[in-house]
Parts: sequence; C-alpha cells; structure tokens
Amino acid sequence: MQRRSLLAAPAIVTIASLAPEAAAQAPRIVTEEFMVPTPTAGMEVFLRSKRPEGLQASPGRTLLFVHGGTYPAHAVFDLPLAGVSWMDYIAGRGFDVWCLDLPGYGRSTRPAAMSQPAEANPPLVRGEEAVASIAAAHAFIRQRRNVPRTQLMAWSWGCSLIARYATETAGVAERLVLFAPQWLREGTSPAAAGAQPGLGAYRAITQAQARERWMNGVPDQARASLIPPGWFEHWAGVTWATDPEGMRQNPAVLRAPNGVLLDSREYWQSGRPWWDPAKVTVPTLLVVGEWDRDTPPSMATTIFPLLTASPGKRCVLLGDGTHTMLMERNRGALYQAVQVFVEEAA
Repeated sequence: MQRRSLLAAPAIVTIASLAPEAAAQAPRIVTEEFMVPTPTAGMEVFLRSKRPEGLQASPGRTLLFVHGGTYPAHAVFDLPLAGVSWMDYIAGRGFDVWCLDLPGYGRSTRPAAMSQPAEANPPLVRGEEAVASIAAAHAFIRQRRNVPRTQLMAWSWGCSLIARYATETAGVAERLVLFAPQWLREGTSPAAAGAQPGLGAYRAITQAQARERWMNGVPDQARASLIPPGWFEHWAGVTWATDPEGMRQNPAVLRAPNGVLLDSREYWQSGRPWWDPAKVTVPTLLVVGEWDRDTPPSMATTIFPLLTASPGKRCVLLGDGTHTMLMERNRGALYQAVQVFVEEAA
C-alpha cells in the first residue's frame, strides 16, 4: 500500500471566491492518496482523501464517492473548475471526503486484458467485482479513520454498486446519496456508444463521442451556455490522460471496461433490478437533472416509493442539468442539494 500526503491551500467553502480575510481563517486542507489491494489478485484501487487539517473523524463527516461506468472518480469529483472541485467544496464544509477509482478506471490497476484487443476477452469488471473493490476500499477508510461507517455517495452505475454494498453489508452506511441512479430501462444505455456489438472486454470512447453523449437531450437554446468555456476541454484533457495506451491512438480514446454494459443487458434491460430498494434502511437522497438521458428522472421517481424502509428519504429534481451536471454551469444547485442532506447527519 502506497501513501502520499500534502497540505494544500486554504479550504474553499463556497463556489464563489472567498474574501481575503475569510480565506485567511479557513482551515488548511490535507490531501492523501492511497493504493489499496482488492480481493482480485494483482489489482489495486486508487483512493484520494481531502479533509480540513485536524478534523476529528466521525461517521457523519466522512464520505466516500464512487463513479459511474465510464469516467474515473478523481477526474470528475476532484476536477478544479473555476478554481474549485466538488471535493474541495465538501472538504471546505468540514468533511473528510474520499473518492475511489474502480479497477480498470483512472489511476487504479487495469486488468491485463485491457492491453489486448477488446474482442479477445469477455467484458471486464462486472458489478460483483466492483462491489468487492468498494468493500475493500471502504474497510480501509473505516480502519484508517476508526469509524464504523461513513456516508456513501455515487453517480450513475456507482449508485447501484453502493446500494448493493450497503444492503448486503449491515452497518457500513450512515446515509446514501444516489446522483443520477440507474433503474430498469427499455433499449440500450447511451453509455454503450463506442462499444462493439458483441461487447468485448472494453469500449473505446473519443472526446467527440463523449461530448455528443453529454449534450443528448439538451434543448438547442441551452447548448451554448450549458458548459462554461474551457471546462469540457479541461475535463477531457485530465480524463483521457489517465489512459496512456488510448492516448496513443488517433483519435485519442479512453478505454472503459464493459462489465457495466453486460450487467445492463442481463439486468436493467431485462426487467431484473440488480439491487433491492426495500432493503435500504438509512436516509437516502435521490437527485437527478431534468435533461438527463442516461438515467432519466423517471428512474429516480420509480425508485423513490420502493425505498419503503428508508427514513427521511428525499428525491430532488434539478432544472437545467444533464447526467453530467456536476461539471456544468448549474453545478452549484447540485452541490447545495447534496450538502444540505449530508450535513443533516453531521
């Protein structure tokens, strides 16, 4: 296990710029990075933590974020846009916030099959393997911070993973935040763009394909202003750079494991839920943007009444946002909706 620690600039507690006197009083933010072994031999996952220096660990102020089926967590959740990332925002509010790259994504170990032609192997990183990796990373966090449980938050496919983990492992979740959760669907997921018909080990996504998927469902009059100038290019540069092999292709591609797509075919597109909302026994927030075409609002509103054992459950629909709202001009509305919920536990 490898560890790196540093002291960053003072915490930013709002998306707007701090006044100089406020910044001088803000606590310093400690950043730590780890590689944590998983149950799969030879595989490690990348974890990053940000927290105010001297913060006393507690379940209500410790949060783990898990990404979706295409892009790694650190490249979206801790991407500084206009000087602040979502991790910065949450840490600046007095939280120990963590993000996890699953196997095959970002800075985590890539299976050897990802260096072979996609068609030579079956889809990589199925849901069960991803959940086992989350369990290993979460156990590391809980042991390191000496807390019995934490808040769990995820995006898209990650929502299914943390919900399955929380319902199968008693007592590990303080609260759940499901941003753009997936549910039963008719037809193919938009994430399948770029995948081969036979679903090989992985798919290769160009930046042009990523942008097209991002804009799917956005009204014509809103497209020019949805993403502030330079934000997409900054995100794409950071994200595609995590895949050096893909960067050597022309055009450059980001390779993403196809286990998520096979799970979608065998479960969500076949009318078979992969997790049971009725087994969730902690407060749960569902939040989704109105223009989301990957996981439309109808999925969240279908899940909501099924959360029959979740105390204080909540469903929030945000205007002028897509599946990737966390990196759009209205990201502040998403940040605030989530922060209100997680601070109730804190």
